[in-house]
Amino acid sequence: MSQTVARAIDIVAFVSRRHRTLGEIADHLGVHKSTALRILQTLEDGGFVRRVPDNRYAMGFQLIAYGQLALDQVEARALARPVLQELSEQSGHTVHFAELAGDRVVYVDKIDGRGSVAMGSRIGLPAITHTAGVAKAILAHRPDRSRWLSTCDFQRFTPTTITSRDALEAELDRVRERGWAEDDGEHEDYLNCVALPVFDARGQVTHSLSVTALKTVAPLDELRAHLDEYRTAAHRVSRALGWGGDDRGRR
Repeated sequence: MSQTVARAIDIVAFVSRRHRTLGEIADHLGVHKSTALRILQTLEDGGFVRRVPDNRYAMGFQLIAYGQLALDQVEARALARPVLQELSEQSGHTVHFAELAGDRVVYVDKIDGRGSVAMGSRIGLPAITHTAGVAKAILAHRPDRSRWLSTCDFQRFTPTTITSRDALEAELDRVRERGWAEDDGEHEDYLNCVALPVFDARGQVTHSLSVTALKTVAPLDELRAHLDEYRTAAHRVSRALGWGGDDRGRR
């Protein structure tokens, strides 16, 4: 990758987190302001960044259009969406759909439940390997899961966060055995979720879905009480993706 292209990508990622000044961008890249400005002008012309009233730089609106096009090309998302919407309507909770993409598990769809709940998940963002139910549901079924675990930093977010590789390995073994994963407030202590694996036409787990709720609205015991409904939804998505196997993941 050329240095200019790499810097441009770095800028887009940098301003995506919050608005940045020209000086902040130049310092981040380790270049003179004039060099950063030239790249910014090209990105601005293409709609990838934009200037906001305080003379800082932010993500450009063209990225939204391209992001939607990319999402539209994710066939699994389109096939799963009717099931996810139905599940969210029935449960009243937020439903996530995640996909294994290279070396990350990424949220590719999210149906908000009733009420407004702030949570860190966003479409297009990677799930945190050692906390997210959707990540555990996928990795528990991967024979090569060590490659993901080797890059996990096991940062502690809450008292229930899994903070060691051995503990996560043991949890993934439990997930595979029982057929579902959980997030017991491991990233955001006021939220919990249960997650189910989704099988593709090859019988591999490449996706997962989860149901997330405020602990004060639906604690884990209550979510577990509806596992049959969630399994049925995961089974329907698996069938839509061409899975024709037995009822693994429905127990």
